[in-house]
Amino acid sequence: MIRKEEVFKIGVINKPHGIKGEVSFTFTDDIFDRVEDCDYLVLLLDGIMVPFFMEEYRFKSDSTVLVKFEGIDTAEVARKFTNVEVYYPKKYMEETEDISSWNFFVGYKVQDVNHGMLGEITDVDDTTMNVLFVVEQEGEELLLPAHEEFIVDLDRKKHILIVDIPEGLLE
Repeated sequence: MIRKEEVFKIGVINKPHGIKGEVSFTFTDDIFDRVEDCDYLVLLLDGIMVPFFMEEYRFKSDSTVLVKFEGIDTAEVARKFTNVEVYYPKKYMEETEDISSWNFFVGYKVQDVNHGMLGEITDVDDTTMNVLFVVEQEGEELLLPAHEEFIVDLDRKKHILIVDIPEGLLE
């Protein structure tokens, strides 16, 4: 079973393209194009992370790709995937690979240098001008700004994001 902390969101499927099961996919992170080893993407279907192997893909624009998944051979079947979120497995990223999406940090624990462990990042809110980490803290939700200036260190093995949040933002 694929867990949410093992993947990060890279986009959403728009609609079918043509009649042979191809879908239009808008991406916010082109990691799947920069890393050669992974031949599948993970789709969030009814709350479950499901891997789908790609037969082929081609770029339609700078932010849209046409993808043909194995086993999806008609427009009717492809239509069921409209508005489905697409994720990429973190294990295929190189240790030195630049992180190009805030969604990469979902599942990481957040530790502040002054306040200690704050909780786990459960989501990223990018609906406003300032991107926020949604941190689960003892049953409560804490919103922290996702900003490079606040990141002190990253422990990929332990899944810990070490931050230095300015005074006043945690109150």
